Amino acid sequence: MRVIQWATGGVGRAAIEGIRLHPDLELVGCWVHSASKHGRDVGEILGTEPLGVRATSSVEEILALPADAVVYAPLVPDRDEVAALLRSGKNVVTPVGWFYPTEKDGAPLAAACAEGGTTLHGTGIIPGGITELHPLMFSALSSAVRFVRGEEFSDIRTYDAPDVVRHIMMFGGRPEEALGGPMLGLLSGGFVQSVRMCLDALGFSPGAEIRTSQEVAVATAPIGSPIGVIEPGLVAGQRFVWEAFVRDECVVRIAVNWLMGEAHLEPAWGFGPEGERFEVEVRGDPNAFVTIKGWQPETVEEGLVRNPGVVATAMHCVNSVPYVVAAEPGIRTYLDLPLIAGRAHPDLR
Repeated sequence: MRVIQWATGGVGRAAIEGIRLHPDLELVGCWVHSASKHGRDVGEILGTEPLGVRATSSVEEILALPADAVVYAPLVPDRDEVAALLRSGKNVVTPVGWFYPTEKDGAPLAAACAEGGTTLHGTGIIPGGITELHPLMFSALSSAVRFVRGEEFSDIRTYDAPDVVRHIMMFGGRPEEALGGPMLGLLSGGFVQSVRMCLDALGFSPGAEIRTSQEVAVATAPIGSPIGVIEPGLVAGQRFVWEAFVRDECVVRIAVNWLMGEAHLEPAWGFGPEGERFEVEVRGDPNAFVTIKGWQPETVEEGLVRNPGVVATAMHCVNSVPYVVAAEPGIRTYLDLPLIAGRAHPDLR
């Protein structure tokens, strides 16, 4: 299958690695935002040997290029771009949205899928795995489910996107700037879909109320970070929570806990003895509690070179491509696709 990579940020770069290693996929094109990357060999952009694929900043070139799928991984999604790709006959897999859109929100892209005979699938790890796929997967081992949870505990210093961390997430800013900033709204676009998927798939009351919240922690002493020193009184930790309630009972909880390390915070948040991790919980008969390690780097320095969580996000997209290409046209979620699996290492095939 011929695959185009859209954007070469952290996820995009990792996706190209995954496409090259996947026995059923071939990289045939790459869209880049920066004019300085236009015309360069993709391998040169990645710092590897030449790959024989030239990057382009021309959307028209990408739309005209014959391909089966696009891994669409920009920083901010553009619905019109996705619709154009779908209408051009290219299936789209993306970690930046459309995990479980409402019928109204998905209608324009569903129409593009129908026109192009193509499929759109949103995936990743959070949203796109920990927050909906994994709670639902483990709920299959229980009956009478009362509660599911997906939660992240990460050191945000390992996220190599300083402009995003500083100017969108508002780390290093004043608490009122973070609490009044765009981040909760941006995140809610994806995480509310995760909550709704869990509610619908598990059969909780359609009258469930979804509530969101945001908390911040501030530095009590200077904290060194990739975005510079965070001075006392400025934001050094954030917690975002999405919960669904049936009457007064919380039935779904999704949360992210992002800290600039564990020292010098007020409130004194930390990761606890388990360290950085992802957690999945199901309360039913029986209960399930799952801790996932390995998607966070061992050190800040390692994370800035290659963050495993970013790589996992990319690989979930790449490994979905054959299944999405084979799917019926339309917006397809985890609830519509078969079990998605990776592929063996080339040395072991």
